[in-house]
Amino acid sequence: MAKTKDVNQNSISYPVRGSNQLSKVISPGDCVLMQPCEPNKPPYVARVEKLEANNKGETTVEVRWYYRPEEAIGGRRQFHGEKEVFLSDHYDFQSANTIIGKCIVHSFKAYCELEEVAVEDYYSRFEYQASSGEFTTDRVAVFCKCEMPYNPDTLMIQCDECQDWYHPACVKMTTARARQLSSYVCDECS
Repeated sequence: MAKTKDVNQNSISYPVRGSNQLSKVISPGDCVLMQPCEPNKPPYVARVEKLEANNKGETTVEVRWYYRPEEAIGGRRQFHGEKEVFLSDHYDFQSANTIIGKCIVHSFKAYCELEEVAVEDYYSRFEYQASSGEFTTDRVAVFCKCEMPYNPDTLMIQCDECQDWYHPACVKMTTARARQLSSYVCDECS
């Protein structure tokens, strides 16, 4: 009988060729960018759940996919930020060779607190059930007269009196004018 060796599959890691400035080694729990099927599409975003190596030295990753808004039922909406992704219930096995590099998927709050957003920074505030097209979320705060969730890519101004936040266009103001303000009082408070 041949000898076998038990290997803890969650303890292996995978070096990424030509990776970005983040650590060059992928481990379970890391978020990664995966090669898209079509060359003109952005890379897929996934979280590595498990890495498995076979006896030929080939590594397979089990990933949990993040969906971009346009990949979800309902599509991209006004309040979705450019770097927003949804953690899904869609798991899959892929060749580790399709990993382009690492990325970071922040909580929404942590992303909004970043001083500078890097290319590899993304955020997730919703979970998405791919099979049903439903979102799982706690309550999401809405702002402005338009009652939309906050989009970190869109400028908002805060009323000095009531502390509510408004999109400049919703209060009939240009973005350029809003950037020049040192204080603002909304119509409700003035």
